[in-house]
Amino acid sequence: MKTKNLELAPFDASDYLDNEETIAEYLAAALENSDPDAFLAAVRDVAKARGITQIAKQAGIGRESLYKTLRPGAQPRFDTVRRLVAALGVRLDVVTTAS
Repeated sequence: MKTKNLELAPFDASDYLDNEETIAEYLAAALENSDPDAFLAAVRDVAKARGITQIAKQAGIGRESLYKTLRPGAQPRFDTVRRLVAALGVRLDVVTTAS
């Protein structure tokens, strides 16, 4: 039996982040992950979906600085994350975990 090579396009989450609700759910799910790089990756995906240059401008940082800030292993300052979240048009809420 002959098998065919199947070529798949790489998955890019930013291709699917096309509305506010999806973006909010995506970022919220990333925050639940214990790996801090998961949230940075999610912010990077949303920034890509919205336009890296535009998000960098709205956050008040350079485009190259944005790429460095969101790379795996980066440890951005809270103020930088706060400005990025605001530029993405979302906010982080704190809720109690008590039942």
